[in-house]
Amino acid sequence: MSIQEIAVSNSQKKKIQKAIKDDSVLIVDDNGDLAVQVITYDLYKQKSRSTPLEDILGEDALSPDAEYYVFSC
Repeated sequence: MSIQEIAVSNSQKKKIQKAIKDDSVLIVDDNGDLAVQVITYDLYKQKSRSTPLEDILGEDALSPDAEYYVFSC
């Protein structure tokens, strides 16, 4: 399993939580980290016709080879 860990600011973390309200896509860990399974996120993007993570973090921030993105402050 490949995990891409991405350090984000507190404001970016809040923006991500506000942008992705689907609990099947965005998982909040016990320590406050945010986890996203790439497959479910890709389906979410197709369904919603939006790219919230790319809009918040930039186009080059996400690795296409990762299975999970983990965001922490």
